[in-house]
Amino acid sequence: MIKFLDLKKQYETIKDEINEVIFNVINDTAFVGGKYVEEFENNFSSYLGIKNAIGVGNGTDALEIALWALDLPKDSEVIVPANTFIATSEAVSRNGLKVKFVDCNKYYQINTKSIEEHITPNTSAIIAVHLYGHPANMKKINEIAKKYNLKVIEDCAQAHGAMIDNQKVGTFGDIATFSFYPGKNLGAYGDGGMVAINDDNLAYKIRQYSNHGRSTKFGHEFEGRNSRLDGLQAAILNVKLKYLDNWLTKRNYVAKRYLKEIKNDKIKLPKVIENIYHAWHLFVVQVENRDKFREYLSENGIQSGIHYPISLPKLKAYSQNCENFKACKEDKYLVSLPMGEHLEDNEVDKVIEILNNY
Repeated sequence: MIKFLDLKKQYETIKDEINEVIFNVINDTAFVGGKYVEEFENNFSSYLGIKNAIGVGNGTDALEIALWALDLPKDSEVIVPANTFIATSEAVSRNGLKVKFVDCNKYYQINTKSIEEHITPNTSAIIAVHLYGHPANMKKINEIAKKYNLKVIEDCAQAHGAMIDNQKVGTFGDIATFSFYPGKNLGAYGDGGMVAINDDNLAYKIRQYSNHGRSTKFGHEFEGRNSRLDGLQAAILNVKLKYLDNWLTKRNYVAKRYLKEIKNDKIKLPKVIENIYHAWHLFVVQVENRDKFREYLSENGIQSGIHYPISLPKLKAYSQNCENFKACKEDKYLVSLPMGEHLEDNEVDKVIEILNNY
């Protein structure tokens, strides 16, 4: 079976380093906060080219905390792409804000034309999700935000290391968030997240808020929450960060082969903008009969996934305010192929052969 994702194989390639840092954290009893978290935060902020990176409990918390930090007017509208994971919209609602869904473009990114069509006097912010690892059109999004005086949040959960004109995503908006869920390109061995921001004052408040509003151990300036990146995950991520660029190179190699060598009119391949560096968290194609196609892949020893089978406005969770939203009709055709540094050339050969024979 050609695996969709193979975290065990990845671990085997860096096993000695991972085991060593896990032992070091346990030996130092540095489980919450401490030097391992600080080291990873510093290295990740340097990697992005941004002043502050604050580790938090997970990617969803990162989004919620980022929106909290921007202090948007209560009940104001935040624009969210219809095709993404529910965490993006969840964070909006949990901050007492209203979700305003907009359509996606042919690159699966938030449609900038649709953004402008849905802006109202009550709109306060735009969340740009760099879906599947392909950067959103941040130049145009920032132009729109400036025109209408809106805040911009970058959801980089699937785009660690992706770039626009050689500038890392996560450095274009007012604030950015990352997830380190195990299956991400830079994944922990449990949950983890990060908020990235240049504003030093907001960074300090975020750090307080995610640690019970503390300024000292028992000095609580306000009510916060408990969302902290732990020492074990930080140490593991710090090892993995050294390998991230090499893993992205391999992902781009696999994607380039898929794009060049898969030639089947029944399979619609993804499109890529020229001035970006794709992180290829997922390689998503479209096929008419998804269930039949996935069954064919499985019968031929190829794992696959779906991201995402139901666009957010069609979920029961949003049925009351999205009844007439017709966007993201592509959701019933989407299939994710095996993608990652775990793939050997002969496995890529087989995937291509099987798809061309479909």
